[in-house]
Amino acid sequence: MAIKFTSVEQYIASFPASTQAKLEEIRAIIIKAAPHAEEVISYNMPAIKQGGILVYYAAYAKHIGFYPTASGIANFKADFGKYEWSKGAVQFPITEKMPRTLISNMVKFRVAEVTEKAKAKKAK
Repeated sequence: MAIKFTSVEQYIASFPASTQAKLEEIRAIIIKAAPHAEEVISYNMPAIKQGGILVYYAAYAKHIGFYPTASGIANFKADFGKYEWSKGAVQFPITEKMPRTLISNMVKFRVAEVTEKAKAKKAK
């Protein structure tokens, strides 16, 4: 049976040291870009939320999956270059440097998007 993670720390600790370092790096980038957000486990992977889920991330054998939702992907797909991506995710190879600015910009985009959505909902 697969582990049901209850904290981001537990999730990260379940990987080899080299992968843990990559997860801690992306985690730090995300937290810096969304300092008022809360870390949670959702769909058994780390996520960050602030009035709704902003982004998810997860480790795999050869990459870190980053899930900024479909709007986050659509808004930044021109910046992905060599990275594999789909409608809702982009993959950062585990053997390469994290694209810090790209990740930060996607998180900030999602913060603005969720904040705007909440303002519009409140105005109704």
